[in-house]
Amino acid sequence: MRKVSVIIDKITNSIEDAVTNNSHDTEIVVVSQPDLKSITKKDGWRFNWKTEHKNETRTIYKLTISGDVTIQGLISLEPMDNYVEMHLIETAPHNYGQDKKYLGVAGNLVAFACKMSFDLGFEGYVAFTSKTEIIQHYADSLGATLIFRDRMSISTIPAKKLVNSYYKDYFNG
Repeated sequence: MRKVSVIIDKITNSIEDAVTNNSHDTEIVVVSQPDLKSITKKDGWRFNWKTEHKNETRTIYKLTISGDVTIQGLISLEPMDNYVEMHLIETAPHNYGQDKKYLGVAGNLVAFACKMSFDLGFEGYVAFTSKTEIIQHYADSLGATLIFRDRMSISTIPAKKLVNSYYKDYFNG
């Protein structure tokens, strides 16, 4: 089982340009077969998303800026009986490190997973397996709780907070 190891750099209301702090509206949609050609290890991605795409129980979603086809981040999700499992999450190679282009990408993707959980009637619950060294980071940045060893969960209250950050009208509409 892979362990989630993305750093949540900032919880924003969208994604922000790291230099100008300008916010950009985003879209999250299912990854298409042609997308897989540009999300390879040779293009700087850390995970093998083609292998992940072959798993029929999981769906990979991509985050883009509205009106732009450039992928800013990816997340692999699987609805379970009463929660959403987050298998993999990764920001685009241009969005990590000191020279990252955008902030808030990973937070945006996790908020999407929480929103999916609410949409499915799972009360926002999202579970994932974390790398041990960043368990505290997920507790601090996402409000995630350690369940057992390296298994973590985001429950209703922190999930609502995340969803409210990225989907302003979700709980009002």
